Amino acid sequence: MRTLLLAATLVALAGMPASANDQALLKDARDYFKPIPSIVPAVKDNAVTREKVELGKMLFFDPRVSASHLISCNTCHNLSMGGDDNLETSIGHGWAKGPRNAPTVLNAVFNKAQFWDGRAADLKAQAKGPIQAGVEMNNTPKVVEETLRSIPAYVTKFKTAFPNQTQPVTFDNLAMAIEAFEATLITPASRFDQFLEGNVTALNATEKEGLRLFMDKGCVACHQGVNLGGEEYYPFGVVEKPGATILPEKDRGRFEVTKTADADYVFRAGPLRNIALTAPYFHSGKVWDLKQAVAVMATSQLGAKLTDKEIDAITAFLVSLTGEQPRVELPILPISTTETPMPK
Repeated sequence: MRTLLLAATLVALAGMPASANDQALLKDARDYFKPIPSIVPAVKDNAVTREKVELGKMLFFDPRVSASHLISCNTCHNLSMGGDDNLETSIGHGWAKGPRNAPTVLNAVFNKAQFWDGRAADLKAQAKGPIQAGVEMNNTPKVVEETLRSIPAYVTKFKTAFPNQTQPVTFDNLAMAIEAFEATLITPASRFDQFLEGNVTALNATEKEGLRLFMDKGCVACHQGVNLGGEEYYPFGVVEKPGATILPEKDRGRFEVTKTADADYVFRAGPLRNIALTAPYFHSGKVWDLKQAVAVMATSQLGAKLTDKEIDAITAFLVSLTGEQPRVELPILPISTTETPMPK
């Protein structure tokens, strides 16, 4: 009997350090990260109403927002593929190749600013950019408004979404509707979120090791908060610049926005939510393997050469950031009329 009691005591004691380690890991993680909320967040100066979201979803999927009537927001931010297009750089109007990798639209509402260089303050401003960019949708606000006003069903939808406006079909309101829809594209309940909410068994031993390394090695200096990134700007190559393939010399990042020397080759820290779904990586889209991306960041940003085991563990942790993907029913779009501008 005494032998059985001793054995039981030893088993219990053996379990305590693991539990204590888990609790310590959880406490440290909560200092840096927050879970994705399960409800749609509020958007500054843009009430997220059901009517706006419904209209925004239609506009997000409507290729007639582009000059060619071929390219929609979903073309480069495919909601079936992690919210991006899984291409090195996006293909736009006339098969033109864009200059940078398309960031995911999922959880973009939590970012401090939009685009790799942060030139758009919010999702409203971001929505306007690709529509007018020559290498993307190649359209103009005037033609977009003419297109939408030529379709009676859209006129009705805009009036419902923006009541009390004399002329609700405007380019600005289009952007607000798309922003409202994109605010709903959040991915809660990842296994990491479950861990942050107190379920320490949601991560396995390798993933917990990766989380500890992610914090202890200094990755959290840039990748923290709700989105594990997207909040601040940092030079790409704090310690050692990667090669010109990964960091093209002609793309000077935020410098093109601010024109200040300290912004040279500075980019917004990439959000890491659902990172396992959004290869290839970095603004150049030149790295297709997540393990390689981890190794590049360790060398260039931290000056650290990680072991294969450490890279595997951090990668495993990053995979745990994949959340529940938004369930979006494909909208049936209203048909064009004889007054709708022709595609170009």
